[in-house]
Amino acid sequence: MDRLANTVRPYAWGSTTALPELLGTAPTGEPQAEMWMGAHPGAPSRIDRGAGPVSLAEVIDAAPETELGADAVRAFGPRLPFLLKLLAAGSPLSLQVHPDLAQAKEGFADEERRGVPIDAGHRNYKDANHKPELIVALTPFDGLCGFRHPAQAADLLAGLGVDDLKPYVDILRASPEEDALREVLTAVLSAEHHAITETVERAAVAADQLAAKGGPHADDYAAYAGIAHHYPGDPGVLAAMLLNHVQLQPGEALFLGAGIPHAYLNGLGVELMANSDNVLRCGLTPKHVDVPELLRVVRFEAGDAGVLRPEAVDGEEIYETPIDEFRLSRFALAPGAAPRPLLSRTPQILLCTAGTVRLRAGEAVAGDGAAAGADVAAAAGAAAGAAAAAELTLAPGESAFVRAGEHLTLTGDGTLFRATVVA
Repeated sequence: MDRLANTVRPYAWGSTTALPELLGTAPTGEPQAEMWMGAHPGAPSRIDRGAGPVSLAEVIDAAPETELGADAVRAFGPRLPFLLKLLAAGSPLSLQVHPDLAQAKEGFADEERRGVPIDAGHRNYKDANHKPELIVALTPFDGLCGFRHPAQAADLLAGLGVDDLKPYVDILRASPEEDALREVLTAVLSAEHHAITETVERAAVAADQLAAKGGPHADDYAAYAGIAHHYPGDPGVLAAMLLNHVQLQPGEALFLGAGIPHAYLNGLGVELMANSDNVLRCGLTPKHVDVPELLRVVRFEAGDAGVLRPEAVDGEEIYETPIDEFRLSRFALAPGAAPRPLLSRTPQILLCTAGTVRLRAGEAVAGDGAAAGADVAAAAGAAAGAAAAAELTLAPGESAFVRAGEHLTLTGDGTLFRATVVA
């Protein structure tokens, strides 16, 4: 196993304090939005097996079956298929959706054929992969996820008492669900700039006043007023009012599948996603919004946000999702408890978020698939004279990469998140 040295991304929406508090470091005064753990080419983690720091991406590229195991390589190719993050939102992220795998392949191929530069601001598809996500709250965490039922959205908009919103309210109350949501979102995002800006500003003032008065929708109105404060006049504020406002408690999670509009508003969490950069934005951003492509990808399906809670299986709390590229679970370790054995035939990243966790390596387990890859890993490491660590202690915010088939035991007094794949 290898201790990871990770990069913190300073996106403007990041909190200035949440990550420093977790990591036990002094705030810099600048936003610290995300800490990336994995082999994403944008900011790969680094490891040191005795010859100095090297990118985890380079280590995997040099020997994918050794590091990832044969099962994972067979299923996902010679790359780590997930990216683990600590995400600290101090202000709202952009309202966005992600394509499914077929849409991503089609969109990427189309933009490649048309010669759209990969770094162009108007490019939608950076790669040919989908980007499902899972976010688990470490602190109280606010977000938007999926469409409200049209009748609920109509009541929320009508409650603002803004005349310009009445046509949207009428559509939401009179049309079939999918048609209503599609028509209103299209109208909001396609409206003339000056007119929609004025409507958003009036709606924001009304939401702020209603939030102050209290009442059954006060929390929702407060959230939308807060969004409007950060993005004054942005049509995405009205688009956000069509979505479920979710307040997660620590340990609760959201799964964001393809076509589901969402945004994170505030809080600290552990995020796990497929390794992709494909984002289609609906608003709350100065970046490019491709309305026709967005409408092609969005799933106009109303329903509850679907808050996830982990299911305990033999002491491991698992967040079940319908995705094979990643699986997230956590362990709550208690002092004096028996060492917890941990073995996976696929690669793992382990992240401590509270207390102290000790990892001790054991012998690789022989067998087929990835376990056989572990035997290869041990031989390769010995030949290179660069063996991974036999024991690591992780404090909050510290993480480790574990090669496929490597046997570990866990002890300590803390919380450990485990990211791996299903293969």
